[in-house]
Amino acid sequence: MRIQWIKSRLLGALLLLVAITLTPGLSQAQGEAVPPATTEAAGAPTAPPAAPAPKVDTGDTAWVLTSSALVLAMTAPGLVLFYGGMVRRKNALGTMMHSFIILCLISVQWVLYGYSLAFGPDKGHIIGGLEWLGLNGVGLDPNADYAGTIPHQAFMIFQAMFAVITPALIVGAFAERIKFSAFLVFTLLWATFVYDPLAHWVWGVGGWLRNLGALDFAGGTVVHISAGVSGLACALYFGKRLGYGRETMAPHNMPLVVTGASLLWFGWFGFNAGSAVASGALATSAFVVTNTATAAAALSWMFAEWAHRGKPTVFGAASGAVAGLVAITPASGFVGPISSIWIGIGAGVFCYFAAVILKGKLGYDDSLDAFGVHGIGGTWGALATGLFASKAINSGGNDGLFFGNPGQLIPQITAVAASWILALVGTFVILKVVDIIMGLRVTEEEERMGLDLSQHNESGYVL
Repeated sequence: MRIQWIKSRLLGALLLLVAITLTPGLSQAQGEAVPPATTEAAGAPTAPPAAPAPKVDTGDTAWVLTSSALVLAMTAPGLVLFYGGMVRRKNALGTMMHSFIILCLISVQWVLYGYSLAFGPDKGHIIGGLEWLGLNGVGLDPNADYAGTIPHQAFMIFQAMFAVITPALIVGAFAERIKFSAFLVFTLLWATFVYDPLAHWVWGVGGWLRNLGALDFAGGTVVHISAGVSGLACALYFGKRLGYGRETMAPHNMPLVVTGASLLWFGWFGFNAGSAVASGALATSAFVVTNTATAAAALSWMFAEWAHRGKPTVFGAASGAVAGLVAITPASGFVGPISSIWIGIGAGVFCYFAAVILKGKLGYDDSLDAFGVHGIGGTWGALATGLFASKAINSGGNDGLFFGNPGQLIPQITAVAASWILALVGTFVILKVVDIIMGLRVTEEEERMGLDLSQHNESGYVL
């Protein structure tokens, strides 16, 4: 009997131990630590939950990478064909080489230090620091300051394509008369001392124009004013081509021009809609207004030319389309479809006046109308953003004059003026330095021969 009593006691103790282990209430009754929930109930302070880490969205990433490829196609083959067809036959290959080699040169410069200067940690609201040299710290996780749903390197390579096409646009101003060696040095210096600082002013976190509230969705100031006004500086510094005004200098291949313009239109959807850095409503809106403004500008240029010269031309329609693309660029993320029509109409008329009438009266030789299309189109687009911007389109922006906020014109005008000054002064200084060191312009004999043979020992056409 006693053995049976001991067994029953042992079994009871074992069951009690199991119950204590598995039952929270019993554990606390035995003096164990009170879990955090009980502490909160008693009113003790708790640490706030950590903010969730930025997470890569595959849809946004796919759109930005696709947009990067579209913007690349604007330079090669878009601008390669557009500018290549506009020059004379003896300079076709050399002009194509300019755009193609810029794609190579600036792609390397951007990775080594250009991206760090443009978007790196702010230094005095003027330039980015050198912390991101060689893409140090620019990895595959998102950077919330610029794009919180895509890898940092995806944002970097998207911006690289903007840095590539901008100096390529300047080529149109000095086409058919620059030494290739001087062209390489000028391009590298211009990208470093004009483009990179201006990109930081407008888009970089801490940049002074960004802090001022200037709106530039995809590069009206950074890309088009800087390239167009720099093109004007180049045209004035280089002087006229031999025979300008006496010899025919019409485009040698209009099918190339139209094909190139069409590719620019195609790639520009990545340029503008891609600047939303996400695949959503804002990208859709930018896509729609880009197409609408471009069509309106092509029509308005065509009708302006028709009224002025008596006949519409294919070249004019193509130039008008590019002017519309330029003008809608800064406004593309801030305006609706009807506003984009007005921006396009203005672009066609203003750029036609500058590229055809004004250039003829003033007599400067902007070979391929870099200033008339990009300088004037970019200026109109930046100012028009201050007129037509609407927070109903982009809550992160501001309303413009026609939506009740005339004050938005102040930062827009300031951004335009700052871009003009930096581009003019910076370009003239760089041109002078390069000219003193190595000379800029080919000799008269080389210019008469053409850049294809004199600079590259090749010919675009074998007849």
